[in-house]
Amino acid sequence: MAKGDYIVSLDIGTSKVRAIIGESNGNSLNVIGVGSAEGEGIRHGSIVDIDLTVESIREAVEHAERMVGIHIAAAYVGVSGNHIQLQSSHGVVAVSSVDREIGEEDIERVLQQARVIALPPEREIIDVVAKEYIVDGLRGIVDPRGMLGVRLEVDAYLITGSRTAIHNVVRCVERAGIEVANLVLLPLAASHVALTSDERKLGVALVDVGAGATTVSIFDNGILAGTSIIPMGGDYVTHDIAIGLRTQTTAAEQVKLQHACALVAEASDHEQFRVPRMGSNQEVQFTQYDLATIIEPRMQEIFALVRKEVEKLGYSHELPGGYVFHGGVMAMPGAGKLASEELNAPVRVAVPEYLGVRDPSFINGVGILSYAMRSHFRSQPAEAGTASRPVRTGGGLMARIKDWWRDFI
Repeated sequence: MAKGDYIVSLDIGTSKVRAIIGESNGNSLNVIGVGSAEGEGIRHGSIVDIDLTVESIREAVEHAERMVGIHIAAAYVGVSGNHIQLQSSHGVVAVSSVDREIGEEDIERVLQQARVIALPPEREIIDVVAKEYIVDGLRGIVDPRGMLGVRLEVDAYLITGSRTAIHNVVRCVERAGIEVANLVLLPLAASHVALTSDERKLGVALVDVGAGATTVSIFDNGILAGTSIIPMGGDYVTHDIAIGLRTQTTAAEQVKLQHACALVAEASDHEQFRVPRMGSNQEVQFTQYDLATIIEPRMQEIFALVRKEVEKLGYSHELPGGYVFHGGVMAMPGAGKLASEELNAPVRVAVPEYLGVRDPSFINGVGILSYAMRSHFRSQPAEAGTASRPVRTGGGLMARIKDWWRDFI
């Protein structure tokens, strides 16, 4: 991106849909606009109502547009879910230049070669990510550009997803009047702002505790080694509060945001609040301690499931980098400490350090922006008053989606 170009991310979550506008400032990124809307039409991370989801996207985008005073034409869209799979692949090409210097074209060709594998008809490649490059047998190369060689290889993994799930996301965004610049895997995007390079190399579990589901991703030797979904998240905490206090879900959510504490030992008897009792006009008074006795068991259950999921992914031994959590529910006081006690491991709650955005729930949206800037995406110059329309090298994503969907139906 050139200095002054805009780039837009769209994070379609269960509880919130967020549109974030970033501006390139040389090699750095500034967040200049944020729009959010309630995630109507989405349950447990999956779209269950197209029309409601479209309205949520429109509302979030319009909010961001008003904040910055530009028109958003295209956005990078995050994807996640149980349908996502990682598959190893290998590509080999001959270096094309006469002087045998490896250039951008050679890297693109070898990555395209890695895409050439047989896939079931119901799956589609979302992205290809290089683990390492190999130049004339020399392994462990991160960026081969400018090196001399005859034979260029890449060990990569393909990120594939369900065609139906991908189509539903793309269709919602397009019906909201936004072009999909590209799809980005959320755990991969979040890692660019949530993890340090040492954590990625040594081994770390990145955990996104969303409203409807919890995503567990393992990074080892600098790459994404595995990812999995737990169908439980912050909405379960809200549901428990609603039952425990015998109040409506909306009131329970407000109480969670304003008075929650994840640890009973750190909760206060002096912090009091009132909630309307279900089925009557009466309000009942409770303390933060009362609330913590409801929240702590559910949070313990979520953390226990995270540990089991990490073990299923083949990392039963202690991860040197421990666990890095993000997601709105992790902003709750005591959540990080409770996770550390339950997992018996180092725990850190990631917070984006970009201008105006200091909330664990913004990691995914800001991560998409950062990933798009650092990866092999390219963007066209922005027209006056219009967010730029980024184009991916090798292109044709939307045409491919439309083509295979016509075949699929």
